[in-house]
Amino acid sequence: MNLKKLKSTEGYKTMANGIWRDHPIFSMVLGICSALAVSNRVDNAIAMSAGVTFVLVATAIIISLLRRMIPIRVRIITFMIVIATFVIIVDKFLKAFFPTISTAIGPYVGLIITNCIIMGRAEAFYIQNNLRLSVLDALSNGFGYAYTLISIAVLRELLGFGTLMGIRVMPEGWTNWVVMSMAPGAFFLLGIFIWLTRTLAKID
Repeated sequence: MNLKKLKSTEGYKTMANGIWRDHPIFSMVLGICSALAVSNRVDNAIAMSAGVTFVLVATAIIISLLRRMIPIRVRIITFMIVIATFVIIVDKFLKAFFPTISTAIGPYVGLIITNCIIMGRAEAFYIQNNLRLSVLDALSNGFGYAYTLISIAVLRELLGFGTLMGIRVMPEGWTNWVVMSMAPGAFFLLGIFIWLTRTLAKID
């Protein structure tokens, strides 16, 4: 029973760290390029979040299973090859089934390969832990990244375009805040988000 309880606690801590304590954006300030670039619309943010989460989980599975067979000297290049493989899958999937979104965020999909969240978790966690904990870590970090990106996108799309998922929701006469459709608007909202969440984390 004690062993089961310990494992349960370890898994809980892993999830809690990814979602809150070691949140990839507001705690470690990683992956903010996509937060600034593709969070102008909610559908773009959802697509990028799903892509990053998929690559995180797939990388966690491969690296954790092969961790004892990966030589220390070539671990970084191994991480890059694994990540790049799954990024190509995401890119091809978007081009095949969501061409509009692929066109909108296409250049940034390729940059998932160099996303510090994925590379950082592979180096700091997946290479050192078993499959179960690695997948839990990947899911929690993916969820933490997703809710940040989507939250910013909701505000940016509402204020910048007056729409939500492309549907007009703001009343007639609404004046779009053009700055919110641009990178400076995303930077401003991201700064507020980091300030608020870090303040709450200290309180907790």
